[in-house]
Amino acid sequence: MALELENLYFNDFDPNKIVRENNLADLLSVKIKENEDLSKKKFVGPTFSVDPKNKIPFPPEFDDLASLYYLCIKRKVTTILEFGVGKSTIVLAEALRKNKILYSDVTKKTLRRGNPYELHSIDNYKEWIEKVKQSIPNSISQSGVVNIHCCDLIMSTFNDRMCTYYQNLPNLCPDLIYLDGPDQFSAIGDIRGLNTKHQDRMPMSADILVFEHFLQPGTLIVVDGRTANARFLKSNLQRNWAYLHLPDKDQHYFELQEEPLGIYNRKMIDHCLGKSFYERLN
Repeated sequence: MALELENLYFNDFDPNKIVRENNLADLLSVKIKENEDLSKKKFVGPTFSVDPKNKIPFPPEFDDLASLYYLCIKRKVTTILEFGVGKSTIVLAEALRKNKILYSDVTKKTLRRGNPYELHSIDNYKEWIEKVKQSIPNSISQSGVVNIHCCDLIMSTFNDRMCTYYQNLPNLCPDLIYLDGPDQFSAIGDIRGLNTKHQDRMPMSADILVFEHFLQPGTLIVVDGRTANARFLKSNLQRNWAYLHLPDKDQHYFELQEEPLGIYNRKMIDHCLGKSFYERLN
């Protein structure tokens, strides 16, 4: 199943081609060299992501950003829920903007989507949210696809397991979820003295588990890094999710592979994913 999903998702994936042909570096105001290989990871040191005093954002990883753009376009995504704002917000919004141009007429006529061509991004840092908002190109901000939410982050439990939750999530049904937040140091509270604020711990978001049973077949979850969190989700998700981990990309993928819920979910699958989705069910 994992090999099947990898072939499905990335059989013609070329990050260098995607970034350059779609001007993703320009959208992010990042200069790249003419012959630079954008498929390689950038090493930032062992403590870069676990230093609570570090205020420097990660350098852009174009292989990850290109894969998000690629998946959004290939799957004709209509509604995105993103945990953690940043450069991915701009790239996802650009892909959604293009989908809106190409498919909004079909969506209005044949699908039932409450938040068509909307990206809802969540973070708990007001200053960072404002910085990201200021970096969004006019072509994207004027398209109306981006919605950024500042939500408090709390320590809590899921089935008595310690985790974090964002408060006051936007009420929608995404067909793509991107999990790249929160960090491990900013959650409020503790559970019997325990929390994630230790460099040997890791982020442990449980938000998706709360609304899992409202997600529609065909939904895709992408987890960026966060292997412990991805394993936590894999251990607790209860529906028929196909799972793929690509260590070279440091990303995890979950696709909800179930029979359509009804006529409108079927129309959504037919439009966005096509007959290959039904072949995967068998």
